[in-house]
Amino acid sequence: MTTAVIVDAVRSASGKGKPGGALSGTHPVALLGEVLRHLVERNGLDPVLVDDVITGCVSQGGDQALNIARSALLAAGFPESVPGTTVDRQCGSSQQAAHFAAQGVIAGAYDIAIAAGVESMSRVPMGFTAQGRNPFEPLAERYPDGLIPQGYSAELIAARWKFDREELDAFSARSHRLAAEAAAAGAFDREIVPIAVTGPDGSAYEHRVDETVRASTTPEGLAGLKPAFVHEAMGARFPEIDWRITPGNSSPLTDGASAVLIMSEEKANALGLTPRARFHAFAVTGDDPLLMLTGVIPATRKVLERGGLDIDDIDAFEVNEAFAPVPLAWAKDTGADLAKTNIRGGAIALGHPLGASGGRLMATLLGVLEATGGRYGLQTMCEGGGMANATVIERL
Repeated sequence: MTTAVIVDAVRSASGKGKPGGALSGTHPVALLGEVLRHLVERNGLDPVLVDDVITGCVSQGGDQALNIARSALLAAGFPESVPGTTVDRQCGSSQQAAHFAAQGVIAGAYDIAIAAGVESMSRVPMGFTAQGRNPFEPLAERYPDGLIPQGYSAELIAARWKFDREELDAFSARSHRLAAEAAAAGAFDREIVPIAVTGPDGSAYEHRVDETVRASTTPEGLAGLKPAFVHEAMGARFPEIDWRITPGNSSPLTDGASAVLIMSEEKANALGLTPRARFHAFAVTGDDPLLMLTGVIPATRKVLERGGLDIDDIDAFEVNEAFAPVPLAWAKDTGADLAKTNIRGGAIALGHPLGASGGRLMATLLGVLEATGGRYGLQTMCEGGGMANATVIERL
């Protein structure tokens, strides 16, 4: 069977996903185009050889409409012969793009593919593409009380897994501390590519540092933040909720892009490229759409079973920190070691540019495995609608 390998993985540094953020003045097509250009240039790859560019993007409207994958690869200067397609599996969109790319290689449909992701939450806000309509209206018969936004799902997880506010805030402060320490040590230097931007004063510079990391964050400081989702009707519907989720223990709105270069091992050898890892197992699953964010638990079990591994065989975990209770509940139910989880910080600090986050986690996971000498890494991502992807890679 053909082996799918990862030759490289890159990303932009995060930008605050609001007007005035470092990347808010950059069109998302140009942002992803820059990341794609850096990926092929630093690997000496002629982009004419790329069979497909599969790109995750959640809010496919406005500046991100009309197949941003194709627009971005053309903006990057790729030949017109290179196709691109855009996929949406909510927060796991670029992780799903990596699955599709690797599975295409394994099936023999591709020799080389790029799995990318982009999200400009400053320019295309969450909910923009609904255009004021209710896309869940036909689900009313099955869910008569209605589905709920993710913030309330996070509250339900915190309540049902009995994580108090202090535990959530301590985990969140850990994320910022670890991310700041990793950045100071140069741990992100290989994965971050520079993005040319123009500052508020009109000056041009290269954006290279994650804007969402706050090195000064402490549990005591987070304790002073007010809950973000207090809602009387939701409180009546779910009386177990006591409002523990704040902006401090949630991932911030973020702009960013990522790209992963995937090919067959044979093609990498023929091109003189050294693979960094191979894909060992894939999984995707659905779970309760009310709890919504717990799919990482069955997805992890599923990918381990498919890969013939136990949780203790994994040397490093990257679990998306959409909200602090997500990785905490995941660790509690799977028995995973939190000391091996998000050891360079997670989305609470590094940001969560929805469609691009899967690629960011993959880039960081590769770096962690290489720095620690670990063999297997597992990445998993909770997703809107109660889904999750999980991927196991093996360092080469």
